Amino acid sequence: MINDTILSIMDSRQKRQRRFIIVTSVLALISLALCCSMLMLGNTIYPVADVFRVLMGEEVKGASFAVGTIRLPRMLAGVFAGFAFGAGGYIFQTMLRNPLANPNVIGITAGSSAAAVFCIIVLQAGTTVISIASVIGGLATVLVIYGLSKGSSFSIGRLILIGIGIQAMLTAVINYLLLIGQENDLPAAMRWLSGSLNGAKMETLLPLVVIVLIFTPILLFFGKRLEMLELGEQAATSLGVDTNKTRLILIVSSVLMIALATATTGPIAFVAFLSGPIAKRLVGVGYSNILPAGLVGISLVLASDLIGQFAFVARYPVGVITGILGAPYLIYLLIRINRKGDL
Repeated sequence: MINDTILSIMDSRQKRQRRFIIVTSVLALISLALCCSMLMLGNTIYPVADVFRVLMGEEVKGASFAVGTIRLPRMLAGVFAGFAFGAGGYIFQTMLRNPLANPNVIGITAGSSAAAVFCIIVLQAGTTVISIASVIGGLATVLVIYGLSKGSSFSIGRLILIGIGIQAMLTAVINYLLLIGQENDLPAAMRWLSGSLNGAKMETLLPLVVIVLIFTPILLFFGKRLEMLELGEQAATSLGVDTNKTRLILIVSSVLMIALATATTGPIAFVAFLSGPIAKRLVGVGYSNILPAGLVGISLVLASDLIGQFAFVARYPVGVITGILGAPYLIYLLIRINRKGDL
């Protein structure tokens, strides 16, 4: 009887492992295919051979400029920002055990956006200052929300409600800044707020690339502890998890990635919101879905950007397309949560 139980547990674990590997591999292949499409497609369609030659440093007439200067930075911005939004959103949702507890809904992205718009409209600052201010704005928003929601005891529902209120306040600040801004600064601010890969340049991508490459291994290392946090404070502590330290590391890492992604591409709507639930539905439970969520984020951003560029007569920023995809899910989720009475 005991041997049968052990064999059943081992078989279940192996099935989950196989599913995780298969789903992650498929998501990686989809992301790679979308990357290739981003480099090949445009006003002129270049074959794979020409794209590969450009990436290898060869000079190809026409393709070198289009692929190397315009399409490659755009694709890399989508990859690293998509991964940052996807992985960061999943971490917040899992750690706080609520699908609404993601950076878009609870005001973290709005904090980064308000700081960035202030730099664009008021300070007329460059990209470096905007990136730094965006990170500081995101971290400051997290601290304010966490401090106000703590009270006598920490409450996830209180955190979400306070976060929604902070988001509304910061959105009002952004609208005010747009109202008083000079006419020649407004297009840059509006383009940034819509969430767009337009105008991405290799030199402006470096901070985001470095942060994602540094903090992704840290997030993956703490992935198992993240799943334990989902069981609850007492259960995680009994399993030997330092909950305060783990939560601090995960929050700081996620916010830094999300804030820099926001500073680079603007607040691409709903990627952080959708990536985690999609990854969890595909992979299931029993494994950390940080990597799959990041790959889903990449796929959402790149696919939405391709749709925005080529599916309509007019071209739309990537944030418009992801907003169209995410809004119905948010409405559905709010109705479901309201019926359950979780808030």
